Amino acid sequence: MAAPPAAWQDPVPLALHTAPVPEYGGGSLADLLPTLVAGQGVSVPGTAPGAAPGTPAAVIPELTPADRNCVFLIDGLGWQQIKDHPAEAPYLTSLLGTSRGGTGRPITVGFPATTATSLASIGTGLPPGAHGLPGYTVRDPATGALMNQLRWRPWTDPHAWQPYPTVFQLADAAGIHTAQVSSPIFERTPLTEVALSGGTFHGRLSGEERMDLAAAQLAAGDRSLVYTYYSEVDGKGHKFGTDSDAWRGQLMYVDRLAQRLAEQLPPRSALYITADHGMIDIPFDERSRIDFDEDWELRAGVALLGGEGRARHVYAVKGAEADVLTVWREVLGEQFWVASRDEAVAAGWFGPPGTVEERVHGRIGDVVAAAHDDVVITASVQEPRESGMVGMHGSMTPVEQLVPLLEVRS
Repeated sequence: MAAPPAAWQDPVPLALHTAPVPEYGGGSLADLLPTLVAGQGVSVPGTAPGAAPGTPAAVIPELTPADRNCVFLIDGLGWQQIKDHPAEAPYLTSLLGTSRGGTGRPITVGFPATTATSLASIGTGLPPGAHGLPGYTVRDPATGALMNQLRWRPWTDPHAWQPYPTVFQLADAAGIHTAQVSSPIFERTPLTEVALSGGTFHGRLSGEERMDLAAAQLAAGDRSLVYTYYSEVDGKGHKFGTDSDAWRGQLMYVDRLAQRLAEQLPPRSALYITADHGMIDIPFDERSRIDFDEDWELRAGVALLGGEGRARHVYAVKGAEADVLTVWREVLGEQFWVASRDEAVAAGWFGPPGTVEERVHGRIGDVVAAAHDDVVITASVQEPRESGMVGMHGSMTPVEQLVPLLEVRS
């Protein structure tokens, strides 16, 4: 008997092994600062359970040491966005061949591809399963409530939530001149405290002031580690999309900022220009935006919806975990990689095997859904602001995961 036509067959969910897992352990954002300070004589301990004391963290083998290192992180500027806009970003485009130690390759950010997770990864040198910020919003096992890890709401003891020292703190303790140059509004936030603190924080409002001060701080020590940050590429992308004039204007501006900083590097310096995630524009139609608050199938058995549109943590009512996984796979499995918590951990989504710590395990959803297609799961009632965004990110697709590691040396 002939097989039924394809249109009549049950949909086949995406196989989990097809998800492009981040390149933890030598090619991810978490590996950058341990690599830089290793070249300055500072070892960052690894955190895998059972690792021998003092085991060094992984490094990016393509990079070569420098006495003075500066990281310029541009929020939301992925690898693909630079490649797609050579006219707006001529300077950054000219540096594409320098990426990842001259290989011309990008690095990955980690899962989910979102700011709080990525900033914690770069600042601690740890994957999400170790530092413990595995999403935009996640459940606090101690309270059962959703915790927004970008805005730190509700307030939670920062050092109980993320107990490890930052790489900046380790570098500062080792005698390296260490500084962060960013907007003043970030100086005392809990996220800065647990991810980016160590040495001195210098708040400056304008991008030009930040670039000039970052260069001056880099020159202030024989061995220096300086971090500077710009957020508005991401902000305009969320509001207007990466195909908007507003976003392109920000790209042109940050291209000039990068060149301004590069032209002021003191001797024996390396500047690394990178990002915390890329971005994808999502159309405003029913196929592209699935509203959880209006979908009774997806809501059934769900106690809390966490994460964000392209990387959801789903927390089931006790006893309903298997049913929620089954339904989410049936409804979304052709468009999303849908995994149980244990499957996502075993697949390495949150870090290499053995690095997801017990205190973090319960923060991960009973079900984790990562977008494969150009689609998001919105929540129009619970998340009205996020649901109205044009540009989105969070998942493991190349446009979200791959970011530059552009290099300028003096």
